[in-house]
Amino acid sequence: MTDVVTRDDFLSFDGVRIGWHELGHGRPIILLHGLFSSGEMNWRRYGAAAEIAGAGFRVIMPDFRAHGISAAPHDPAAYPIDVLAHDIEALVTHLGLHDFDLAGYSLGARTAVRLVVRGLRPARLILSGMGLAGLTGGTDRAAWFLNVIANADSFTSGSAEYAAAAFMKANHIDGAAVAHVLRSQQSTPLEAVKAITTRTLVLCGRDDRDNGSAGELALALPNAALVEIPGNHMSAVTKPDFGTAVAAWLQHA
Repeated sequence: MTDVVTRDDFLSFDGVRIGWHELGHGRPIILLHGLFSSGEMNWRRYGAAAEIAGAGFRVIMPDFRAHGISAAPHDPAAYPIDVLAHDIEALVTHLGLHDFDLAGYSLGARTAVRLVVRGLRPARLILSGMGLAGLTGGTDRAAWFLNVIANADSFTSGSAEYAAAAFMKANHIDGAAVAHVLRSQQSTPLEAVKAITTRTLVLCGRDDRDNGSAGELALALPNAALVEIPGNHMSAVTKPDFGTAVAAWLQHA
């Protein structure tokens, strides 16, 4: 059966409780969600996790700290540089994973790259909702989101900031905690990106430019394929094409 979702949690490297959900059986794949989101919102709600599980995979969906069912401490000391990568490294150790795949959307893709640069060795890598500039830079983007958090009730309806603030509120995100997550982010130098030899799928909406060019990212990686699907940064992940593209690549790569 692939339709039974299980829930669990553990104490991460610093004692902060991190939760995750699982679906399906088979080869493990870790799916990392985006900012202001969760495993439920990013991977389960629109069917991607079920499609991947149906293709024969054990789908592991952690919630980043300050997101979903994971703890959201307010102490800045709970958010060292690369804290999200630290948490996923701890989860991999906790689960005893050795041969597995890794996928991320937006902030999840950025975190996946940090994990590989830090030494994690997934067999295959999926970077979705991400372009090259979103990895090698990202400070302007982080500052934009910090402004959204600080002024969440002040934006004009219809603006990008209003939409981001509404998404944050709808997912019951603790703004003070997630601001610390943003401040913990580390950019990845271009040379480090070019050194990633892992077989990689770069998957992006055709109208998604929020994190730079996906095409430039695919060209920078020595062992990458590029797939574009309909949609922008917010809508592409909600379309059936998203889960279909991930599952198809995993089955044939």
